Amino acid sequence: AMNDEETVALVAGGHTFGKAHGAADAEKYVGAEPHGAPIEQMSTGWKNTYKSGVLEDAITSGIEGAWTPNPTQWDGDYFEVLLNYDWELTKSPAGANQWIPTEASNARKAPSAGGNGTQALMMTTADMALKMDPEYRKISERFHKDHKAFEDAFARAWFKLTHRDMGPKDRYIGPEVPSEELIWQDPIPKVNYTLSDADIEKLKKMILASGLTVSELVKTAWASASTYRDSDKRGGANGARIRLEPQRSWEVNNPEELNKVLTVLERIQKEFDGEVSMADLIILAGNAAVEEAASKGGYNISVPFSQGRGDATQEQTDVESFSYLEPLADGFRNYMNEKLDVADEDLLVDRANLLSLSIPEMTVLVGGLRVLGANYNNSNHGVFTDKVGTLSNDFFTNILDFSVTWDAANSDEKEFIGRDRATGAMKFYGTRADLIFGSNTELRAVCEVYGANDGEEKFVRDFAKAWTKVMNLDRFDLK
Repeated sequence: AMNDEETVALVAGGHTFGKAHGAADAEKYVGAEPHGAPIEQMSTGWKNTYKSGVLEDAITSGIEGAWTPNPTQWDGDYFEVLLNYDWELTKSPAGANQWIPTEASNARKAPSAGGNGTQALMMTTADMALKMDPEYRKISERFHKDHKAFEDAFARAWFKLTHRDMGPKDRYIGPEVPSEELIWQDPIPKVNYTLSDADIEKLKKMILASGLTVSELVKTAWASASTYRDSDKRGGANGARIRLEPQRSWEVNNPEELNKVLTVLERIQKEFDGEVSMADLIILAGNAAVEEAASKGGYNISVPFSQGRGDATQEQTDVESFSYLEPLADGFRNYMNEKLDVADEDLLVDRANLLSLSIPEMTVLVGGLRVLGANYNNSNHGVFTDKVGTLSNDFFTNILDFSVTWDAANSDEKEFIGRDRATGAMKFYGTRADLIFGSNTELRAVCEVYGANDGEEKFVRDFAKAWTKVMNLDRFDLK
């Protein structure tokens, strides 16, 4: 998620150095990739048989030439030549589209890669956009006039590019960590309170007496924590950005219901005779709901709670950047954006992977969330129980039940109806994200463990463990 200034800085800074290689037609002269290359190439591949195969004879992108007259020097020549020369479209020796200065520009040249002679400068169409696009041009002209501003912008954009997948600043180590905190690092204020066991129990009682249902509390905690992406360590419950834009308005979070829950939790936060962040309170509420649901099923469990989450402000939240975290599908809540044409089960596995979940963890969470009534928009898809809000293994016993037959409800085979085999009476509705647990042999094997006559207690305890893992995915201070 780079803004216009960062985009211009990265393109210009990257093209201040080096050259592109397209000395000849790659189809004719470049061999197979490492996997397909002959054994004697020892996994190097892409053997170039054009002349020497290196320096001015190299072939990579197919674009040929350097962007600046001094491609080994950090200077301001990139904007100097881009803005002050006229450019015309041509073809590289490899056949790629690229731009070269017009003859009337009387342009300077770049040294050849081998050091013998010179060659014409070139620009790609991406480079030309920095001159032709009105907004990009404004930035380019400013950087051309103020080289220090360009240097600072490039340094910041490069730092962002190379650290974007490392998560919050707290994960950085070493003596060169910058002291400045940047908004793209998703800053979160530290907390300075410690809740006692008595405080935690008091808050749980306040939450369970608030009138909010188990389903509402579980859905809110899941919505807060499940934004986490292990791919770039973003998202998660810390910061309580579920109460801020854009997350507060995401369709998957049922904004109207979410606002109701947040309003009640904010009231509890104010009435509590101590200090607690909304981030901690949301997760504690979810934990209390899971414990209550287990108690309804006859199991007395304690869901671990790790306090210490802070509350981010709207000013500390880059709305555009966070918008990319919005789930287009969440099989754990049986949510699927209607515009998507991808199998529900594939997107469920993708979401589980982002949450770093194992196959059993994914399975136990889906089964638990279904019976807890955590579905998007309170749908009854996959809710294979008549005890919604009780943590039972009903999802598994019913998905395994051969007395239930399933048929597609429509031609796109995304929704299904389960009927009593003997009477034909409708019993359940399900989606592909539900039926996959009975259809896939590996998932079915896990379901058979939790759906066994003696499997419910294991299910309850495994669910609590997997739930706790998701609630703490972004708690890097605990790892």
